[in-house]
Formats: sequence, C-alpha cells, structure tokens
Amino acid sequence: MGIFERAKPILTKLIQNGHEAYFVGGCVRDKLLKRDIGDIDIATSALPEEVIRIFPKTVPTGLQHGTVLVIENNQSYEITTFRTESTYQDFRRPSEVTYVKSIEEDLKRRDFTMNAIAMTVNNDLIDPFNGRKDIANGLIRSVGNAKERFHEDALRMMRGIRFVSQLGFRMDECTFEAILSNNALIEKIAIERISVEFEKLLLGKSPKDALNLLIQTELINHLPNFKDCHPFFNEVIELPIEKLKTIEEYWTLILFKMQIEHPESVLRNWKMSNERIKQILKLHALLLKETISWSNSTLYIVGLKEAIQYERLQTILGYSSSNTQIEEQLKVQFANLPIHSKSELCISGNDLLSWSNLKGGPWLKEVISEIEVLVVENSLINTQLAVKEWFTNWLQR
Repeated sequence: MGIFERAKPILTKLIQNGHEAYFVGGCVRDKLLKRDIGDIDIATSALPEEVIRIFPKTVPTGLQHGTVLVIENNQSYEITTFRTESTYQDFRRPSEVTYVKSIEEDLKRRDFTMNAIAMTVNNDLIDPFNGRKDIANGLIRSVGNAKERFHEDALRMMRGIRFVSQLGFRMDECTFEAILSNNALIEKIAIERISVEFEKLLLGKSPKDALNLLIQTELINHLPNFKDCHPFFNEVIELPIEKLKTIEEYWTLILFKMQIEHPESVLRNWKMSNERIKQILKLHALLLKETISWSNSTLYIVGLKEAIQYERLQTILGYSSSNTQIEEQLKVQFANLPIHSKSELCISGNDLLSWSNLKGGPWLKEVISEIEVLVVENSLINTQLAVKEWFTNWLQR
C-alpha cells in the first residue's frame, strides 16, 4: 500500500466528522515529481481540540501553531488547522496565528508555488497559484509577493536556493530579485537553521547552480565567515564537486580553498557537533599534506573512510586520477590488515605490567602503540607468545 493510501483514512475520518482535510506541501509536490516522499502533512478545517477529540492517539506537538501529531497504525501524521499568519518577529516567527476556514487562505501563507498545492482524498488538486505548472517548468516561484514571503521568514531565501540544488530547478526572476534586495535578513536567522539548508544544498543534485545563486544574490556575504569569499567559491564551482559524497568532504574542500588559518573557529561559528568538527579537521589536515603513501600503518591510523574521502578530494582537485581504482585498492588493503582497531590486539596494558616489574606510566601507551604498528605492518604476529617474546627483548634495550 502506498504512503498516501495508508494516510487516506486520516482524511476520511476528519471528513466524516464534518471537516475539510487535504494533503498539503512537500508530499504533494514530491508525488507530482515522482520523488521519494518523506513525511505526510495534512491540513484541515478542524481546530486542534477537535482533532484531539477525533483521534485516540495524539501528541500536542505544536498547539501554538495549530499542529497536532496523530498516531495511527504506528504511523505519525502532522495535522495542522487552516491558518494565516500576521506580523512576524525578527523575520522568522509569526507573532499571531489566526485560524481560517478556507484551504485557499491557508495556501496563501506558504513559501513557493510548488509547495502551495493541496490534494483531496480523491487525488484532486487544489492549485490556486499554478504550482503544478511551475513544477512542470522546473521553476521556483514565491507565492504572491516574494519580498513579503521573505520578510515573514528569511530562511525561505536559503530554502529556495536549496530547492534549486535538490530539484534541479531554476529560480523565478522576481524571486531572485527579492533575495538580492533582502539578503541581509538571513542574519536574523539562527545559524542552526541555516546550516541545515546549506548542507542539503551541498548534497543536492545541482550544487553548482545553488552555489552560483548564493553568490549572485549576494546571500553568501551574510553567512558566517563567508563575506567576500565568492572568489573561493567560484574556484569550488569550477571543480567536479558533484562527485563529493559527504558533508565532511564539502566542508573540507571549502576550508581548503579559503585557506583558513584557524578552520576550527569557522566550523564552531556554524554550530557543528564536536564529532563532525573532529572529522572535518582530520580530513582537512590530511588534505594539507602534499601526498600520502598508503602503508599498512598509515591506512590503519587514518582509517578506511577517511582515506577514501582524502583520495576522492585529491581526484576532484586534480591531484590524482582514477579514484575508483584507488578506492578499491584501499578497501582490499584495509580488509587484509591483521587488525583493524586496538581492541583486536591479543594483549592489554595489564599483560605488559604483569610481564614486567615496571609501574604504569606514559611508557605503557607508547609500547602498545609500537606493538600496534608492528602487528599492522606484519612485523609481529598478533599472539600472546610472540608479543611477550618481543616485549621481553624490549625490556632489555
């Protein structure tokens, strides 16, 4: 059963209780585009308290915005009352939400025409802003006055450019001009929200077009650490970046091209997790090296994932060729390593202490690291007998 078929009983139940109900937003857009559909969003004339009365399992996730989460057959559905929004705070939050009785009024408040289409339980479309035509033409166009939409929520400027990348669409001229004349408003938005859009933009199918738009609309000048950095981004755009596969690779390439002296400060300004910062800095440090020869110990220390990412970046920068061949070689080499982590060593620090009269100290970590490298390089067999013999000789140095 398709995702809409499973959700139709929700609409039916609302309708049977005397309310209007429709599928809305991205799920309708993606159905028309024949893309994979994520969440199903439903709009209804029923007030939140009426939705709660109708369905036995609900979670009041966003009552201040008229949204109730309904759980039916182990599936979750966000149901939002038809609403309009007036007077926005800080270009990001509506100060007042007013419920309306018309789906057309509800659709007026949405960002882009392709997201302002509703679908009935019988699959009929309600499309007051010609969103279906814009989808067919591959056009991203604001609902109504673009400047008003961006003043309501300035993040919509980033969302529009992100959709250019994800969908391979182009941007309507009026929407483009509205971003160009209002780009500074993005500074009102929390960097965490901007970062989500930026990452989706980079991982879309047309990242070059989207990065070009960031430059052309000058929105890039109002993103953390990117003011006047368009020459570096132009260099990035010239590369075959569509071959990059992870957000860590993209950020590493951006930092490398920007020649940032303290890359960690940039990543922290973008409010990344410590784990992601660690991964990017590790990859960035590798990229700063001219070449890496993949001995067993080097591959073991760096790690297979990071080694493949490094080689992919090397290929994209034009420093090496045939990344696929190198990637396969690295996979085979890594698979054939005697161990893949310290936990696979046959001995521990306690073993070394029991085999000597020494007290614990920095030497213990150094010796274990030396044993690790010898095992990885096939210079020492990973058995207690072999390691004990080696350690006995080490004690006599």
